Amino acid sequence: MLSDLINKIFEINNEEEFNKIALKTFLHQYENNAVYKTFIDMIGRDIHQISHYSQIPFLPIEFFKTHKIISGIASIQASFCSSGTTGQTRSFHHVTDLSVYEKSAMISFENFYGNISDHTFLALLPSYAERQDSSLVWMTNHFINHSHFKSDCGFYLDNHAELLSKLKILSRDKTRKVLLLGVSFALLDLSEKIDFPLNNVVVMETGGMKGRRREMIREELHEILTGKFQVASIHSEYGMTELLSQAYSQGKGIFNCPPWMKILIREINDPFTLSQTGQSGGINIIDLANINSCSFIATQDIGRCFDNGQFEVNGRFDSSEIRGCNLMSL
Repeated sequence: MLSDLINKIFEINNEEEFNKIALKTFLHQYENNAVYKTFIDMIGRDIHQISHYSQIPFLPIEFFKTHKIISGIASIQASFCSSGTTGQTRSFHHVTDLSVYEKSAMISFENFYGNISDHTFLALLPSYAERQDSSLVWMTNHFINHSHFKSDCGFYLDNHAELLSKLKILSRDKTRKVLLLGVSFALLDLSEKIDFPLNNVVVMETGGMKGRRREMIREELHEILTGKFQVASIHSEYGMTELLSQAYSQGKGIFNCPPWMKILIREINDPFTLSQTGQSGGINIIDLANINSCSFIATQDIGRCFDNGQFEVNGRFDSSEIRGCNLMSL
């Protein structure tokens, strides 16, 4: 049953289990996702010859802009839309089971940061907060609803004075776990107005200049923010509309995935060939929480993986549009 497969996804704790569940998920989606099945058949891949997750074909992420990517016949509970500037074609991720997203988001965050209920969330997401179809806003709001300090949590647009006042109070409380989550340009704007250290505060950027500021490499952004906020490091979240899982970096742009998510790197000039560990290339993502859409996605991001499964994001393909939830292009 599908419910049993979903439960097993979040119980994965080793490579063998991941491979087993990934193959089952692949067969489920091949049989129940018309778009994905058509893609696999058109590239001539024999599904009976696939015995390892690295052999599974990855659906180009652009299909989320042109097709409804759903596995099965369940009704849609929510449709998340990617951010973008005027004239850009947006991606849609139609979610038929929000409980899977809730479970994935919460377990993933708690794997790296501890209980969500112990955190105070301050969201500086001006380009997202006014939208009702942002998965990032939905996830953050879900976290806030599970915080024991809900009255101190909140979303901020351009009301920097109010946010700074809240940060000044919370940063003095050594018993609090405070997370300041923001898009890059908004964090830069805030950093120019702060005159006190953010003690006991985790600053997490989600990327995205969105035309508000010049693009800069991650190292430059983090150097500016660590200096202005007087923190040891800048954390990062790697997610996108087309996923139901997130990877997190606790410094230096090195990301870790939850157990049901993996990053594979493909060669830039050959989308069907994987690169060796340590080499840069296109980022392929396996997100098994995407059980009801597509778990195997070829993104337009460029990065590299390391032997321990960690990865970094280095930029984007030249021909791709700028996306709001990714790190800056080089």
